[in-house]
Amino acid sequence: MKRVFLIVLLSLAAAGLAGAQMTSPATNALGAHLNYGRGCAACHSPHRGGFANGNTKPADSSSNTGALWGENLGRLYGRTVSTGGGKFVEVLPTSPSATTPDVAGMMSCLACHDGNYAPKAMMKNRIFESLPSTYGISNSIPTLLGSGDGGSYLNDHPMGLSARISCGGENWDCAEVDGMISMQGANSSQFVTNYGFFVKPGKYNNTSVVVCTTCHDPHSMNVVTVSNSTSGLPAGTYTTMFFLRGPYNPNDTNRSSNQTAQFCRQCHGDKSNEMNGGTARTVF
Repeated sequence: MKRVFLIVLLSLAAAGLAGAQMTSPATNALGAHLNYGRGCAACHSPHRGGFANGNTKPADSSSNTGALWGENLGRLYGRTVSTGGGKFVEVLPTSPSATTPDVAGMMSCLACHDGNYAPKAMMKNRIFESLPSTYGISNSIPTLLGSGDGGSYLNDHPMGLSARISCGGENWDCAEVDGMISMQGANSSQFVTNYGFFVKPGKYNNTSVVVCTTCHDPHSMNVVTVSNSTSGLPAGTYTTMFFLRGPYNPNDTNRSSNQTAQFCRQCHGDKSNEMNGGTARTVF
């Protein structure tokens, strides 16, 4: 009887812990991408693309050829972007009809978020998300890439078709087949149990590459849905920030929380507990 009682008690404690991580945010999931009330139409115009939004200057004959895109991509065609200290050089496509993942996964994002060729776009010079006090306070737009670095992306995370995610060596003991990552090794599968694998790499020449949408889901700023197929965490909705695809909350009051580090470790396996012989799981 005591054993049964103990099992029930532990189960209730685990359920309570899981419930504490789940969230039901009162704000709209689109967050900043509501674009001051314009909503979906700010990025996706159902008729005439960028022409309908008045964003084709100069006119872009390729407008609206993908995802009913309503922002002007013309300024970005063929531009060279260097990231990761200049180690990764990306020449953007010359048309949205290109079949490479940097069209929807990178160039479309830069239509608003590039501080050189798409200054401010739909933004109003405000921070859109409450930041932890340790992050400081600023009224400048934190998401205009390259605007504060002399027009360069050298201090930004590697992106593009040459920014490959690989398995083995100092990386995860995973497997990559036709550009798809399978976290099937002893350590990588344990990480999925402990946290999950939420990132969405682009696929190029049968390899996995990093684009903006690898880490960011543009349609959900503050909440992420966790299912049993993507994580060993209890299924439900969890807090996230910055449109990130996995649980990520630097506002967590628990100073021992490692959830933000866990998000980065999805790709950086050499920094994980599992690949270094540690037994720590995800702490919220």
